[in-house]
Amino acid sequence: MNTLLLPARLRPHFQTELRKAHEAYARQDLTGAFHHLERAHILGQRWSISHTQVHLLMLAHGLRTRNLREILGQLPRIVFGFLGSLVGRVPTGNTGGANVKAEQPMPVPVDLQHLLDGAG
Repeated sequence: MNTLLLPARLRPHFQTELRKAHEAYARQDLTGAFHHLERAHILGQRWSISHTQVHLLMLAHGLRTRNLREILGQLPRIVFGFLGSLVGRVPTGNTGGANVKAEQPMPVPVDLQHLLDGAG
């Protein structure tokens, strides 16, 4: 299994979540923006590049909101998230923010689980 690149069938959904985060930022809806980053994280965490991309965006969110916990929490997640995806060790459903333990499995929203089923 390719653990670097997000499968083509998931890319549009992943990009939609990133676009929705961007649109939420434009409306000054920081909570909504982070929610969409979390959803992108759930979709992309099994693949190193998309996983790392979301953690970089979460770091940027921490910087934007001056949230020291988020900033410091994302730094190790950027490195270990990439490596964890590479070797296939990621906690299913984890939303990726510093407000949850990095290795804590979480329930996957039904709509995202449907997309992930059979994603490879």
